[in-house]
Amino acid sequence: MSMGYIIGPLIVFLIFVAPVWLLLHYRNKRQVARGLSVEEQQKLQSLMLRAEQMQSRIQTLERILDVESPQWRQHNE
Repeated sequence: MSMGYIIGPLIVFLIFVAPVWLLLHYRNKRQVARGLSVEEQQKLQSLMLRAEQMQSRIQTLERILDVESPQWRQHNE
């Protein structure tokens, strides 16, 4: 009787859950191994360019603040 409680869910798991799980796992591995698509590479390049522009703007703002208010860093740390 106690084996029925284990065997039933085990059979359901092996028939329904395990195959779907394996299918999704290996599909994901294949997508990761394939790398970035052309569209994803373009998006990444665009994001890198925007990050560099933002970094330049932040450095400019910090230089302006250093001249106009030299103690600004101490107030924000």
